[in-house]
Amino acid sequence: MRRSVKELPEMRGEQEDVAFFELMNSHLPRNFARLMRRLPTDPRCRLCNAPFGGVGGRLMRRVGFGPSRKNPNLCNTCFEKAPMGGVEMETGVLFADVRGFTSLAEKMAPDDVAQVLNRFYGCATEILTRSAIVDKLVGDEVMALYFPMLLGERWEGKMVDDARDLLTAVGYGADGEPWLRLGVGLDVGRAYVGNVGSGEVKDFTALGDVVNTAARLQSSAEAGQVVMSERLFVRLGEAPAGAAPATLELKGKSETEPARVLDYGSR
Repeated sequence: MRRSVKELPEMRGEQEDVAFFELMNSHLPRNFARLMRRLPTDPRCRLCNAPFGGVGGRLMRRVGFGPSRKNPNLCNTCFEKAPMGGVEMETGVLFADVRGFTSLAEKMAPDDVAQVLNRFYGCATEILTRSAIVDKLVGDEVMALYFPMLLGERWEGKMVDDARDLLTAVGYGADGEPWLRLGVGLDVGRAYVGNVGSGEVKDFTALGDVVNTAARLQSSAEAGQVVMSERLFVRLGEAPAGAAPATLELKGKSETEPARVLDYGSR
C-alpha cells in the first residue's frame, strides 16, 4: 500500500533536504555540482561541491567560492548569492547571551569591551562551526542553526555538546570565576529557512516559533546554565546527566513551556 509523505516523517525530511539543496543551488548552472566533483581537492562545500583545497580550491576562491563566514564547510556563494526564498524544514536553534553585559560594559573602556566580545566571538565561532551555521553575532549574543542534512544521525546531541563546550570555553567547570557570564537556550522544530530581506539587502536565517522559543529559553537561563525544550530533551539518544525538569513562563507565550536545565555554574 502506498503511503503519503505525511505518514513517513523520514521521507518528508528527505524531500525537504532535496528542496533546500535545490533552492540554495538554483542560481548555479545546471550540473554545476557534478562538475565540481571533478575538480581537486577536498574539503568541499557540502551544498555545491565546490573544492576548497588544492588547485581547484584556489581557482574557485577567485570566483567567489571560498569558505563561508557562517560555516567553513559551506561556500560563501551558496549563501550570499543564493536567491530569495526558503524551505520549511526541521531545524535546531541555539542562542547564547552574555549575562549582565550592560553593567559589565559600563565599567570597562570601549577597547576592553571590544576585546572581550572578540574573544567570545572567536570561541563561539570555533565551537559552533563544527556542526552549525552561525546565523548572527550581534552585540553580546550568538545565534546558530542546526540542520539534519548537514549533521546526519543524532544531530540533536551535537547541539547540547556545543552548548556545554561554549560554557566550558568561557570558564565554567574550571577553578575560579568564568571570564564571561553566559547563558544558553536550545530548541528544535520546524522553521522557514532561507534568504530573507529585500533587493540586495538579504541574509540567510531561520524564522518561526522554534526560533522565538529558543530565544526565550535563553533569556530564562541563568549564568552557567543551558535551558533546552522538552522537545529536544526527549529526542536525545542519551540524556545528559543532571538535566533538571522545569516548567517555565516565557515572555509572549500563551502557555507554560516544559524544559530541562543543565547547570554548569554550580559545579
